[in-house]
Amino acid sequence: MTTPAQTALERTSPELLACCRGDAPCDTALVGGFVLNVFTREFLRRDIGIKGGRIARIDEPASIQAGETVDCADRWLVPGFLDAHMHVESTMLPPSQFVRLASPHGTTGAVFDPHEIANVLGAKGIRWLMDDARGIALHALWAVSSCVPSAPLETAGAELVADDLRELFDDPDLAPDIVALAEMMNFPGVVHADPGVLAKVALGLDRCIVDGHAPGLSGPALQAYVASGVSSDHECTSLEEAQEKLALGQRIFIREGSAARNLDALIGLITAENAHRICFCTDDRHPGDLREHGHIDNVVRRAIAFGLRPELAFCIGSLNVAEHYRRPDLGAIAPGRFADILVLRDRDAVDIQQTWFRGELVAENGEYLGRSKPAQDPPRAPVRVPERLGPDSFEVRPDRVPTRIRVIGMHADQLVTESLVGPPTVDGGCLVADPEADLLKLAVIERHRGTGNIGLGFVTGFGFRGGAIASTVGHDAHNLAIVGDDDQDMALAARTLADCGGGQCVVSNGRVLASLPLTIAGLMSDQPANAVIRQQAELLKASASLGCPHHDPFMPLSFLPLPVIPHLKLTDLGLVDVDRFEVVPLAIED
Repeated sequence: MTTPAQTALERTSPELLACCRGDAPCDTALVGGFVLNVFTREFLRRDIGIKGGRIARIDEPASIQAGETVDCADRWLVPGFLDAHMHVESTMLPPSQFVRLASPHGTTGAVFDPHEIANVLGAKGIRWLMDDARGIALHALWAVSSCVPSAPLETAGAELVADDLRELFDDPDLAPDIVALAEMMNFPGVVHADPGVLAKVALGLDRCIVDGHAPGLSGPALQAYVASGVSSDHECTSLEEAQEKLALGQRIFIREGSAARNLDALIGLITAENAHRICFCTDDRHPGDLREHGHIDNVVRRAIAFGLRPELAFCIGSLNVAEHYRRPDLGAIAPGRFADILVLRDRDAVDIQQTWFRGELVAENGEYLGRSKPAQDPPRAPVRVPERLGPDSFEVRPDRVPTRIRVIGMHADQLVTESLVGPPTVDGGCLVADPEADLLKLAVIERHRGTGNIGLGFVTGFGFRGGAIASTVGHDAHNLAIVGDDDQDMALAARTLADCGGGQCVVSNGRVLASLPLTIAGLMSDQPANAVIRQQAELLKASASLGCPHHDPFMPLSFLPLPVIPHLKLTDLGLVDVDRFEVVPLAIED
């Protein structure tokens, strides 16, 4: 079994340059394959020489001397895949476990935004996550979280201001792996020149680059956002939106994750002329999807199936990400770059036989071969719920019964929700869930500081009855979100997650049907990846038993508290009209 190289020769190493000249043998040669040149966008039959974890030579067949020769005859060799933007916490695994699932799918690097754990534990959580990623068979690049909390419309477990971010950027142990200020979600703060927000943007521009997050932003407001220096966007859901942002100079990250899937809508954006301005990202990827369907390889595969030239698809999944984040060591099979190479049996099907990382074979035929990193003591974050939490905590009893209320319209494959208006269902003076009308009750309980805040509202789109589902994965503040049709089941779900330190559960008729404990900050498991996948499968089976038609209702549930994605959301402070960027009442005044 091979292990990933922990160090590699520098590009100016005399040993490396001797191999480049052909004056010394390489360590390894991959021979006989068709190698993708991402700069000319063509496949050529070439041999690859590797020395000290880096590529030394790309040359004609049978021209490279090496200590070890690997036969790649009739195989296709492409650069390792890079995810331009993702939250590793969404895999419910720390990086040391994530790599075991991602490496067999060809992932050799990812830009992680740790704002999920940051919203729970602040800078301490970011440092722990970065430390967990050290030494794994993956280039773990980091974008420092810009919006903790995402907006002043929710209660998070921590707050990071510009001075806090500066300490992370300037820490000599962290700085080499930091490539950006992460997605600037508070786009109203940028557009309207909020001093605190602009201080963060200025810091990001001074240290590296600033990534964006501006769903639906258009016209003069978008121009102000771009003028500030925000260089990318991964929130486009329509071709028109992507074209406008692309034309103003932003790099477009086409997102295809477990929650939001935008490739179908945006594939028509890509042309040979603009492909260098496009990257692929997943944003959020659940562990079962990662193991069964893949990571960036899945996006590249689907893009090729849509008709995109394979050469372009592979470049978008590798070189473009490296160039955006100014990492000239990554993203190409070229002299001096890290030897992160995928060997494919079938090019268009993206059938990965081998994954090489820094010149070491780390995955083959779907099996991870890299080293296992010893478990570390993870940070904990208790789930605090009101001491006397009970069914009456979820009761909606207005002074005057309204004729119309605001209702969140959930879409299972999008982060954007609808702001709907409809008549309430009333029972004994209380507004109640009505599963016959697909109207369920939604609650968000503040879980970090023990404030006792509980936001209550109604949602349509989940389509189940006879129970409740709950999760402490509730972007971005990660409060405790519960949806259901029975107040007693909702209370039991909340208590269940408080007792286990966070996670997800399904409750029906006073009984816990399934649970997935996430003891690392209520976001990630301390169990092996396959154990987490088994627990999640039981969880999804239980939700389906309630009649839920969606493959994974926990993913859309996790985004219902996010007050920076249009149009109507619920936080612990109440219903949020994201378009107006303010808390609004449940009742519509006649």
